[in-house]
This record gives sequence, structure tokens and C-alpha cells, in this order.
Amino acid sequence: MTGARSGAAGWGFVAPALLWTLAFFIVPFVVMGAMSLATLDGRTLVWGLHPDNYVELATRAYLWRAIIVSLEITLTVTIVSVLLAYPLAAIIAFRVPPRWQRLALLLAILPFWTSYVVRSYAWLLVLAQEGIVNRALTGIGLLDDPVRLANTRFATVTGFVHFFVMLLTLTIYANLVQLSPNYRRAAMDLGANAFQTFRHVILPLTLPGIVTGAFLTFVLCIGDYVTPQILGGNTELTVPQVIMVQLGRRANFPLASALAIVLMGIVTLAYLGCARWLRLDRI
Repeated sequence: MTGARSGAAGWGFVAPALLWTLAFFIVPFVVMGAMSLATLDGRTLVWGLHPDNYVELATRAYLWRAIIVSLEITLTVTIVSVLLAYPLAAIIAFRVPPRWQRLALLLAILPFWTSYVVRSYAWLLVLAQEGIVNRALTGIGLLDDPVRLANTRFATVTGFVHFFVMLLTLTIYANLVQLSPNYRRAAMDLGANAFQTFRHVILPLTLPGIVTGAFLTFVLCIGDYVTPQILGGNTELTVPQVIMVQLGRRANFPLASALAIVLMGIVTLAYLGCARWLRLDRI
């Protein structure tokens, strides 16, 4: 009887989370999957098991281009953010005195306190034709005329990196502060120099934080609509932008659903790759 009561109590605690997941993830995902196999007859939605939307994805160049652009931007942002965040996290963890580390982290996450849209428009003003960057470069004589920085892929990547460096700094810092100084001392006692200590000791031990932050960056970046729309304009369309075009201008819900399914497939592959790599790293 006690076991039955315990099982009932356990299900009682788990049920809200299960119902939440069912209502706001599983059911919408099933509906989106079914929608991706439907077709449009004029303005009429025809349900069925039609692969037409996936065939269109495979044959339309602009749809393939959107997927490639999204992957290129996401991978660039992820790599650049990791390369910038790791030194910043290491400086905070190893060079900043412990009593000042909280303040340093607070200053590092200040961009999170600003609206996402406001940050994007701020970068648009900074990178504009008459913005701060162009004025500074022309003022010191490096450029004769302003260059186009806004409404480019460079602007999109810059806006993303500004945000995700802070996220990666937190995940990497959390790993770095847990490392015992004895690891570095032991490596140096065995004759390792600073680079060898980092390569063979510190880096492998902090890989979980790097991969976790990189995966979060990948997921948030590849599904973002706001930053590419504001900073990139319409010069290069990403998958979220194409989805919004299909929904807002053409009301083509089946094709938009198929694009969303493909996007979720890419994220799933990235997750499986990261999870598998972490498991191998721990063996």
C-alpha cells in the first residue's frame, strides 16, 4: 500500500510537467508535422500525406540557399563567440581576484538587461553609413569614404556575437572556477609549459562547458528572426525569415511547417553530435 501511495505521489509531482510538455511541445509538433504534409488548393488547406513541400524544399534554390546561409551564419557566430568567450572567462576565473569576480560577471552580463530588439537597433546605428564605426575610420584616415557595414552578414554576425559571447562566458566560467589549482601545479611539476598545461589539462576538463555553451548558441542563433531581419535586412534570407515570409505574405502554412521541421532536424543532429562527443570525451 505504501508503495502504491508513493507511486501515486510521484506521478502527482511529475504530471504537471508531463501535461505541460504534451500541451506545448508534443501536440504542436505533431500538428506541425501533419501540416508539413498537407497542401494548398488555392486558399484551401488539404490534409493528407503529400511530400510536395519537401520536394519543393529539395528543388527550390532560394530555399536551399536560406538553409545554407543560416548554417554559415550560425557556425561563424558559434566559433567566433567561443574564441572570444574563452579568454574572457579565463581572465575572470584566473586573473580577477575572487572578491571582484561577481562584479566582473555582472558587467559581462549587462547586455542581457537590454531588450533584444533595442540591442539590434543600437548595432544598426553603430554600423550605419554615418555611424560611429565609419566616422571613426574616416576620421583617422583609414578610409576615404564610408563603407557599407549595416544590412550585411557582417552586421548580423556582429549582433549575434555581442549577445552570445556573454552566454558562453558564463558556461565556460562555471567550468573554469571548479578546476582545482592542483591540476596546473601537477602539470608544471611534470615539466609542462603553460601552453601544454592548457592543451592537455585545462581544455579537456572545460570541454563540457564549451560544448554546452556552443550548443545553446547554435540553437538560439539558427532559430533567430529578429537580428537577421534588423541587421541583415533582406540581402540574405535565413530560414526563420523565409518561414515568416511564407506565413505573413503567402499564408503557405504547409511549406512553413516543412521548413520548421527541417530546422528542428538540424538542431536535433547538432544535439546528437554534441551529446555523442561529450560521452566519448568522458570515456
